[in-house]
Amino acid sequence: MGEIEGDSAKAKTSGTVVAILVGLSVSHLLNDLIQSLIAAVYPLLKDTYALTYAQIGLITLAFQLTASLLQPLIGTFTDRRPLPYSLALGMGFSLAGLLLLSVASHFSTILCAAALVGIGSSVFHPEASRVARIASGGRHGMAQSFFQVGGNAGSALGPLLAAFIVVPQGQGSISWFSVAAILAMVFLVRIGHWYRAHLANRPKKTAGTLNTGLSRRRVAITIAILLCLVFSKNFYLASLTSYYTFYLIDKFDVSVQAAQIYLFVFLGAVAVGTLVGGPIGDRIGFKAVIWVSILGVLPFTLALPYASLSWTVVLTVPIGLVLASAFSAIVVYAQELVPSRVGSVAGLFFGFAFGMGALGAALLGWLADQTSVGYVYRVCSFLPLIGLLTAFLPNLHAKKA
Repeated sequence: MGEIEGDSAKAKTSGTVVAILVGLSVSHLLNDLIQSLIAAVYPLLKDTYALTYAQIGLITLAFQLTASLLQPLIGTFTDRRPLPYSLALGMGFSLAGLLLLSVASHFSTILCAAALVGIGSSVFHPEASRVARIASGGRHGMAQSFFQVGGNAGSALGPLLAAFIVVPQGQGSISWFSVAAILAMVFLVRIGHWYRAHLANRPKKTAGTLNTGLSRRRVAITIAILLCLVFSKNFYLASLTSYYTFYLIDKFDVSVQAAQIYLFVFLGAVAVGTLVGGPIGDRIGFKAVIWVSILGVLPFTLALPYASLSWTVVLTVPIGLVLASAFSAIVVYAQELVPSRVGSVAGLFFGFAFGMGALGAALLGWLADQTSVGYVYRVCSFLPLIGLLTAFLPNLHAKKA
């Protein structure tokens, strides 16, 4: 969209546009609630259609691959040509996927439904992240966290609602959640009105520059390190979001509903962690948040595979809290590296996060078929060690000073 600093300066004159941030966060909640239903109904789909763990992984792959491949392209396109109403259009794809999933009777149809929801996500995230930054009043970390906490809250609510609605009522009840998609579209049309007015009054585009004092080579290396950290975070999260319910059922013989509730506890912790990461980064620097959020979770992940049921549930809380604080910090840190390419950066990192989740779900599903779900958690417990790469990130605050 050209130089974003002009947009930020304009936002500062009127402060944070609270109504827009609230609308984006609520829409993100509804969007990710729809997305989380896919993983939440895995046990139901597995039993109904006799699916293997590898097929479960392929469902996640179909959803997240469409999102991961399209998000950077859409972010780059909208940097050059913003589309205010694309947010509502993207939600329309999610609505179509949701309705298709509710009536799907073959594995191929389930894959198509998941892919449609992924397309909706690919349209939503880069542009919504850009609008949140514009409405931030300069508090970019706070705005990014507030936007993302809506998504994580929706991801936490999805399994809970699935446990009490979809599991007892059956696959067809998934269509009831179309109300959430329609409500989100109403919010996003209103946000589109505000965004269109903002674009009409924005300053003339200026050439994008790197204002961090870093060479282009150093910026590229730093982006690569950040992507490695996203890989560590999302690969581990894929083990929990896709297979945690199966792990609890297999190891502790809990019911499907109880497993969904325990998943809700973890995802609730993820939502809270997301909310605090950005504001803390605004105060102490995003590199410090990244340090703690990736490497700091290691003791808990190492203990998880050997814990009792009670301790397993307890350990997932600090894992969710600490690990989730990373993504907001990583996205804002990357946007400050390349401030003229906010949409491209958002699309790259959201897309890469989805892609790593997809790859993780597929590979871990294959590994679970070959060994066991418990073995998957023992392997994944070492992933946070990749957080040591944070030592090679430059201190952007020092560079700006």
